[in-house]
Amino acid sequence: MISLLTSAQIREVDAYTIEHEPITSVDLMERASKAFTKLFILEYPDKGKCISVYCGTGNNGGDGLAIARLLKAEHYKISVKIARFSEKSSPDFEANLKKLKSIDVAEIKAGDEIPAEESDIIIDALLGTGINKPLADDYARLVEYLNTLNKTVVAVDVPTGFYTEGEISKKALVLKTGLVITFQQAKLNFLLPESAVHMDRFEVVDIGLDETFIASLNSPYQMIQEVDVKSLLKPRKPFDHKGTYGHALIIAGQAQTMGAALLCSSACAHAGAGLTTACIPESGLTALNAAMPEVMAIVRVGKEKPVMKWDKFNTVAIGPGLGTDVLSFTLLDIAFREYLHPLVIDADALNILADNYYMLKKAPAGSIITPHMKEFDRIFGEHSSWWKRIETARNKAKEYKLNIVLKNRYTIIATPAGKVYFNPTGNPAMASGGMGDVLTGIITSLLAQGYSPEEACIIGVYLHGKTGDDMALPDKLSTVLAGELAKQIPVTLAKLRA
Repeated sequence: MISLLTSAQIREVDAYTIEHEPITSVDLMERASKAFTKLFILEYPDKGKCISVYCGTGNNGGDGLAIARLLKAEHYKISVKIARFSEKSSPDFEANLKKLKSIDVAEIKAGDEIPAEESDIIIDALLGTGINKPLADDYARLVEYLNTLNKTVVAVDVPTGFYTEGEISKKALVLKTGLVITFQQAKLNFLLPESAVHMDRFEVVDIGLDETFIASLNSPYQMIQEVDVKSLLKPRKPFDHKGTYGHALIIAGQAQTMGAALLCSSACAHAGAGLTTACIPESGLTALNAAMPEVMAIVRVGKEKPVMKWDKFNTVAIGPGLGTDVLSFTLLDIAFREYLHPLVIDADALNILADNYYMLKKAPAGSIITPHMKEFDRIFGEHSSWWKRIETARNKAKEYKLNIVLKNRYTIIATPAGKVYFNPTGNPAMASGGMGDVLTGIITSLLAQGYSPEEACIIGVYLHGKTGDDMALPDKLSTVLAGELAKQIPVTLAKLRA
């Protein structure tokens, strides 16, 4: 896992690295600037374009000055504009200012008219991390002007005005950025949807901070890596059989929504459950037999409660396409009372919980809920930001001893232990109906195979997104359908196990 840190923690790591490597702060700045410059050259190889580097007078501005010098040495057309809006400046900024040679430098002072900008590319090195209040006065005026230009903007570490953690509004004044080249790790708010209006994408460059010390800070926020998933996956041994890999029950589907039940069941089987049984309405039996003959059925006839032998099943999922009628409520209530192991709760089962919040405390310990944003808010109340949702997810996961899989571009897993995992896999081609049903099927399959709820969540969200990446990215597909993704899961699993 990659520990994701707050801006205050990152400053701690900087200080620790400087003291224990040891390295001077200005040399660490040089190392960071070289890492930025290397990636910048790959992204923008055209040296005929003019580049303006906007620098504040703190350490982010010092980075900008070093980057300007390094790009000039690579024969880029560089000019520097220093926003000297106070008398304060950092020692490393001043040290890098003295190193500038043969580069046009202009200063913009408080109250000055902002000079016209003619360059093709702007490098933003004005403020960097650690700001905790909205831009005002001269910085606000400068950013507002730069945002009117429709230029290519590349930010050093963080766009000016952007909060690295905590609430940030889509309406916040931030220097609109095409690319952020950030140091050592993604900043927490880069992973939340509010960032999309302020920045198109980010890339991380390693600047050699002390990873052992980073891990020692015990951040609750973690980014899943492929190596983590590979280490969790269990090998399939020669004498294993279908009983080895568990029996999953999926309670799903109505006459009009059998697709959800089929997709969930298909994903469960393709992800490796030894046996999969779907509890479906009588009207869906032909569809199930035609689409997935490998899946067994418990048939719901009318409004009668089906007979369930709960001890047959290693895990149970409930909700995809189930509806919210009286029978669906009863099935969820019975599952909570009679099935004593973790459940996977999705879709209409979540809608039932939203209308009957008191039931949440009855869910078996370790259960997994898999809401998207609207489902999450219907259960836990409206939220003003994704940061608030993360705080709620952490608190409610601990309170109810649940694992919460909050679906998003970077899907967020909150665990009863207070950990928050971000998943890096997945892509916009997967934005199609039924993807959530497939994710539920994958997680259910992993639980049936004996993975812990936390492991099932981590592997499940990564595998789901990775399968979509394997399908979409090589051929640049604009759409990946959920049913096709379910069938591709064994291929991706084989690659991860290799």
